[in-house]
Amino acid sequence: MAGVDLDPRSDGRGRNPMTGPHAPELTILYRGPLASCNYDCPYCPFAKRRDSPATLRADRAALARFVDWVTRNAHGHRQLSILFTPWGEALTRSWYRDALVTLSHLPHVGTVAVQTNLSCRTGWLAAADPTRLALWCTYHPGETTLEKFVARTAELDAIGIRHSVGIVGLADNLDAARALRAALPQHTYLWVNAEEGRSYDPAEEAVWTVLDPLFGYSAHPHPAAGLPCRTGESVISVDGDGLVRRCHFAAAPLGNLYDGTYLRALRPRPCPNAVCDCHIGYVHLETLPLYEVFAGGIVERIPADRRGSAFVC
Repeated sequence: MAGVDLDPRSDGRGRNPMTGPHAPELTILYRGPLASCNYDCPYCPFAKRRDSPATLRADRAALARFVDWVTRNAHGHRQLSILFTPWGEALTRSWYRDALVTLSHLPHVGTVAVQTNLSCRTGWLAAADPTRLALWCTYHPGETTLEKFVARTAELDAIGIRHSVGIVGLADNLDAARALRAALPQHTYLWVNAEEGRSYDPAEEAVWTVLDPLFGYSAHPHPAAGLPCRTGESVISVDGDGLVRRCHFAAAPLGNLYDGTYLRALRPRPCPNAVCDCHIGYVHLETLPLYEVFAGGIVERIPADRRGSAFVC
């Protein structure tokens, strides 16, 4: 397969020891063709974007194929953890809600989570297994009221759905972020994503760190070139056609999910990028302690210890 970075691990008799009971645990970041959103955030290129009926049909078919692959677990992975990272808003589409419910009931799925603006109703979650399904929720001031958003998070608490809540660290969002922190239960982790392309001076960083003790990780791009990263070994990115890359930020293909060619490419590898400045990328850098910080909550962005002093806001 031209252009694919493969590391064949055949035993010499046509068998691949990466499959079957010895296949590794794997975290998958899935992003299909969906790129439409019901919100109109001024900084987002997908604001109020509408997908064509053809794109929506393609997205639905691609997701069904992915769910079938996970359900069959044909390559015998010990455990699969899945984070849906759509360009747009997935939970306004019934097929994503159905997929999350289905995947949450599979014994070989550790956690299935999705990034969402939490604009859709929560009743469908009653059919899910709350021990496996989690939500990564972003509050967008100006697109919804604080009261409505917090009420939705309270519904998640009531039915036992684990979730984190976040906001973009725009200067205009600071008062809204403070109000959000005050309105949320203390156990709910509030993360803050640094504004893309912005440098925060020490005073500004300190203000946001009061709200999110881990904000410093988002505020500063992380050196990555040549450094060890779990992506490409225990973490992969998958698109709607099943093309596997090490992460969303590295273009080189590693194979395809559906024909199993990705298995031969799973191995430790250094990062090819100069820096990494997005949480879904840098969280996997082995030079950072974030697998310990988020132990048991990597895909849903929930720190392991919400009771420790480091997470008191």
